[in-house]
Amino acid sequence: MSKWDENNAKVIAEFRANNGVVGGHYKGWPMLILHTTGAKSGNEREVPLVYLPDDERMVIIASAGAQPMHPAWYHNLVANPEVTVEVGLDLVRATARVATGEERETLYARQAAKFPFFAGYEKKAARKIPVIVLEPT
Repeated sequence: MSKWDENNAKVIAEFRANNGVVGGHYKGWPMLILHTTGAKSGNEREVPLVYLPDDERMVIIASAGAQPMHPAWYHNLVANPEVTVEVGLDLVRATARVATGEERETLYARQAAKFPFFAGYEKKAARKIPVIVLEPT
């Protein structure tokens, strides 16, 4: 298990033990656990993510911590957009779609205003970071 996977497992365990609340580095941040279907394997995958509440929708940013490539979960969503999301104590079925144009720019700017580190991620990553809208079904 990679260091990244170990950290995610710890965050997921804390999230579930505390009814969707995570402390430490993530204290006070809105978090969810995204359940995807692997694009190649077909296996269920889980990843904890910071999200932007947007009315009933949830917005996630495929920043991968400003890494130069998109995270694996992004490729899973593109291949299999039907997902399940854990938010607090709720399990929500949703359809994922990649935001484009003005919607993408607006949502990314809102997240960067809330969490300023997102503002520098695109320059550091040297790629257009996808913004994904999770719409409950």
